[in-house]
Amino acid sequence: MRITELLTKDTIILQLKSQSKADVIEELVSKLDEAGKLNDKAGFKEAILAREAQSTTGIGEGIAIPHGKSAAVKIPAIAFGRSEEGLDYEALDGQPSHLFFMIAASEGANQTHLETLSRLSSFLMDSTFRSSIENAKTEEEIMTIIDAKEKEELGEEEQESPAAEQAQDASGSKGKVLAITACPTGIAHTFMAADKLKQTAAEMNVPIKVQTNGAGGIKNRLTDEDIKEATAIIVAADVNVDLSPFEGKHVLQVPVGRALKIPKELIEKALAQDAPVHHNSGRSSEAAAEGGQKEQRSGFYKHIMNGVSNMLPFVVGGGILIALSILFGELFPDSRFAEMLNEIGSNQAFFLIVPVLAGFISSSIADKPGFAPGAIGGLIAVTYGHGDAASSGFLGGLIAGFLAGYVTLGIKKALSGLPAVLEGLKTILFFPVLSIFITGMIMLLINPTLTQVYVALSDFLEGLGGTNLVLVGLVLGAMMAIDMGGPINKAAYTFGIAMLDAGNLEFMAAVMAGGMVPPLGLALATSLFRNKFTKQERETGKTAYVLGAFFISEGVIPFAAADPLRVIPATAIGAAVAGGLSAFFEIGLNAPHGGIISASLVDGNPLLYFLSIIIGAFVTAIIVGLLKKDLRKV
Repeated sequence: MRITELLTKDTIILQLKSQSKADVIEELVSKLDEAGKLNDKAGFKEAILAREAQSTTGIGEGIAIPHGKSAAVKIPAIAFGRSEEGLDYEALDGQPSHLFFMIAASEGANQTHLETLSRLSSFLMDSTFRSSIENAKTEEEIMTIIDAKEKEELGEEEQESPAAEQAQDASGSKGKVLAITACPTGIAHTFMAADKLKQTAAEMNVPIKVQTNGAGGIKNRLTDEDIKEATAIIVAADVNVDLSPFEGKHVLQVPVGRALKIPKELIEKALAQDAPVHHNSGRSSEAAAEGGQKEQRSGFYKHIMNGVSNMLPFVVGGGILIALSILFGELFPDSRFAEMLNEIGSNQAFFLIVPVLAGFISSSIADKPGFAPGAIGGLIAVTYGHGDAASSGFLGGLIAGFLAGYVTLGIKKALSGLPAVLEGLKTILFFPVLSIFITGMIMLLINPTLTQVYVALSDFLEGLGGTNLVLVGLVLGAMMAIDMGGPINKAAYTFGIAMLDAGNLEFMAAVMAGGMVPPLGLALATSLFRNKFTKQERETGKTAYVLGAFFISEGVIPFAAADPLRVIPATAIGAAVAGGLSAFFEIGLNAPHGGIISASLVDGNPLLYFLSIIIGAFVTAIIVGLLKKDLRKV
């Protein structure tokens, strides 16, 4: 498939009207929607914003490539927009962006589509190509430039000579460098980073081979022979990469954006072996990640988030099925269908929450060998308790996860001196048997005590009333709004799930109320104070109504990114009010997600719950309206 089959004249904007990052996203999404490429405009925009929340797609050198892979995409497509003046897109080099390619990949995008989208990302690394695009006068001229470049590149790929391969694979005097690139969506940054490293290495006359872990699978896979010859390995990735093949090699771990920004510095460090030696101790790497990413790749928070993120599908799916079972049970008493929904949600999905949490915490610490003992430890936490109480819940799951992870690490270290002939037995025999045995025995011994502690804590929280409960509701609500889906938000949400699992429903209600308020509050502000928002922001506000209604806090990100000093305090205060009122009215919630769908099934007065959320949203809207300036007077 050719790029010009995905980028067509009806998805090109020669002169963008946008003045901000949020405006560009809205304008390009609208262009794709008008061209009939999307099933759900709001859904695709949500995917784009979620990707931007991970890291900016403004890669520098005047280019931005916002991209998303979503079921909201009807037909894979590319939208192009150009801004002669340039605008601030939070680019990695801090410079204005002029060229914007928005990539829309469908959930079921095939290999051909993904390779085509990746090819465009590679072309943009060519300064001559970029210059031609910048100077094109018509849509047809842009299409011609891209078509010519594609024919040239595809011809070169077909005629690539053995000599070129030898130049890449030969271990020259400067040493051979290997690299792996990977980004969350595996479409744009993965391949652009790979091309930047290859181009820079060619300029430095350094042999390099780059493996890309893209959406279409692994390309140019590093072989055992490659690794044996390598001076060092650069891992430029924003997702987990298996480092086990690099035992004893210098591994430099950085975010994928650093390969675009400082490729020469990375290659020089690799040649100088200025990176820690990797040992398969269970950690992904001991390397200090560049750009402030170390905290994301290692440590307590990273391990818990790995468990929580893998646990969430069980929580959300099971929770909403439980809520639906309650609804059907009320509408149709003695309904077999309601019983089946509850069985799937409560007795199956929810039963697996703690074992899954523990298993993925442990595997974050000790890689794959840690999963089995972690899951077994989590299972013991929910089945082997004290007296009538059989579960230590999330407390036991957290302890089981960390226990299993570090037990497995210890076993790996203890067996590292075994003869090479026994190497193959480690992962299939020694690791699982010993780690499950030790973790299981310790959990059987300590879980009755953990159960007593967990029950006492749950009873204490359940006994909170009046001012104490309202105070907790205020804090949880504010936490849900401060960083819009970030670590503080996730901490509050995880606490709500833990208390829901323990049967304390009021905390989940406060959490959901606090999470719904930020987008709803900004949406209201765009309606009540129209003169304080641009046309594009008012359009974004319409989407925020929908996102807020379905408990998607990230719907406020475009507003917060554009004006954080006014928006974040306003959303935190409004969300705190909603959480506090929910607790004051003693509202409970059985489901951990769903927004307006689940809110109608609360334990308590649904009208008072909706009132709490509405009041919180109005508080946010009014504060924003008071703080923001009237655009007519600016």
